[in-house]
Amino acid sequence: MLFYALTGLINAITSTFLGFFVYFKNRKSKINQLFALFCLSVAVWSYAYYFWPGAADKKIALLSFQLLHIGAIFIPIVYLHFILVWLNLYKEKKAILKLGYLASFILSCFVFTPLFIKDMVPKLSFKYWGEPGILYHFFLFIFLTYAFYAFYLLLKAYQKSLGTRRKQIKYILIGTAIGYIGGATNYFLWYNIPIPPVGNWSVTLYLIIVAYAIVKYHLMEIRVVLTQLLVGVIAILLLFQFLASETLFEYIWKGALLVAFLIFGWFLIKSVLLEIRSRERFQELTIKLKKAYKELERLDKAKSEFISIASHQLRTPLTAIKGYISMILEGVYGQMSKKIKKPMENVYKSNERLIKLINDLLSVSRIESGRMEMDFQMVLPSEIITSCVEELKIQAKNKKIGLKWEEPPKQEALPRISIDRDKMRQVILNIIDNAIKYTEGGEVRIKCQIVDDKYRIVISDTGAGMTKEEASYLFESFSRGKAGTELCAEGVGLGLYIAKKFVEMHGGKIWATSLGKGKGSTFYIELPIKIK
Repeated sequence: MLFYALTGLINAITSTFLGFFVYFKNRKSKINQLFALFCLSVAVWSYAYYFWPGAADKKIALLSFQLLHIGAIFIPIVYLHFILVWLNLYKEKKAILKLGYLASFILSCFVFTPLFIKDMVPKLSFKYWGEPGILYHFFLFIFLTYAFYAFYLLLKAYQKSLGTRRKQIKYILIGTAIGYIGGATNYFLWYNIPIPPVGNWSVTLYLIIVAYAIVKYHLMEIRVVLTQLLVGVIAILLLFQFLASETLFEYIWKGALLVAFLIFGWFLIKSVLLEIRSRERFQELTIKLKKAYKELERLDKAKSEFISIASHQLRTPLTAIKGYISMILEGVYGQMSKKIKKPMENVYKSNERLIKLINDLLSVSRIESGRMEMDFQMVLPSEIITSCVEELKIQAKNKKIGLKWEEPPKQEALPRISIDRDKMRQVILNIIDNAIKYTEGGEVRIKCQIVDDKYRIVISDTGAGMTKEEASYLFESFSRGKAGTELCAEGVGLGLYIAKKFVEMHGGKIWATSLGKGKGSTFYIELPIKIK
């Protein structure tokens, strides 16, 4: 009988301490209140359980059995209430909870009647054990129903949860299973199944597992509670040691030890509190950052969709305008005067700039949404460079600057590589075009070479140059150097951004160097060699 009394006492002390400290740690928290109420139900059951095995007569044994069932009736429903609030399911399951509380209160009113416990009789090694009344079967049915329902909700939440929340639920699930399975051994003898309540100790194990989950995964700040409890227990032991002193020397050194420990304990509790507050602030900041990031993702997606739709809608009429202006300039609709021709040419150029801007915006939209398709072919980059130089040589001639393409000799012909011809042509054309625009005198020079098994295209000019700071953000979207805004006002800073993305899609890289303002710039395009 001593084993059963001790398990009851251990259960009682454990649940009392946990419930008391958790409640007073944060009395306004619903979670803390319900956990404390659950511990109270376990404590009522456990204290009565402690007195029952050693009861001197039948009346005391019956009263102990009746009192422990007051706690037992409310354990599953209060535990379910705690789980529902913790899992944020309270509003959704409120009706089920109310029904459970109503049934529990009704049953508790009949605990002290023969309808619940008919008699106390000897069973196995027990001098007194209860004989179930008709309502006892209803109690057991409700107990098991709500216990299994709480376990089901935890299991369902575990399957959907991630990270720390998943770990919390895992330990609560394990504790619940151990507590209820072990505690179920208390009910076999009621139905003459010869299994004594050997699993009664599992309730303490359950509370310890819950405490572990709370400590390790930061539920209800129980770390502070346990720290305070530990400091308090050691302080009481040191106080007893101090009071039991027999000599003045013992009073002095034990008193000094007690004072030193109290100071140390105060700093320990303060440091734990500080750590928890810092962690809470960090978690709050993390949650806010996650929300802000999701909102930014949503806005970025909306921006990309808007750009894509708007660009498609704008490109069609602009293409039509280009066609009509081209036919007007060619005289399809009759000859026009010189006075009108110049403005129409300006309109045509402005329309071309708009079409280029729309195409750039569409490219950015496709790149950022991951919808940009690549068409890789085995191509000679030198052929692409030659066509770009041919297209831009008139522009260079009009500015009176040299455009020199150092085409490799046939005997030193560079290999074909796997690239998207159109996209790489857009990259090279854009960089040569920029070099011509930002060079007021001198030349633009293009050459190819193999460097460390990479195909490198080098485009250098004697133009405006740039600072190291300008070079650092040159390939960002909507970014332009000072020379760009001064010498060519029509760009928006997307060309080099798109060029960088296209080169990266080929597994290559692009960068620029300059000796400084007015000392020209050199752009490097480096691509992997993939020979058939």
